[in-house]
Amino acid sequence: QVQLVESGGGLVQAGGSLRLSCAASGSIRSIRTMGWYRQAPGKQREFVAVIFSGGTTNYPDSVKGRFTISRENAENTVYLQMNSLKPEDTAVYYCNAGPWSGAANYWGKGTLVTVSS
Repeated sequence: QVQLVESGGGLVQAGGSLRLSCAASGSIRSIRTMGWYRQAPGKQREFVAVIFSGGTTNYPDSVKGRFTISRENAENTVYLQMNSLKPEDTAVYYCNAGPWSGAANYWGKGTLVTVSS
């Protein structure tokens, strides 16, 4: 089992920055990928960023160039640096961990990011 705890959400003005953190505990060695998803009110959860065990990252076009995912292995923590935030980035952001086994991913409880115009 893996436990994920997000932090760092809050209220920020458009154009501002926030850094989200996700602390992982438990069976860390079972994890292949870690990433972030978000869900805005009334919308489906969507992919935001992923980092693979080898360090490769991937982003959708909506955040590419503005968001950066990084991983601190010694601290079992993944970060999401969000710059040039827009009101449409407002959502609950969830940390996600994908195991090597292909079993169901683990999820955190989420942290709310609100971007005011």
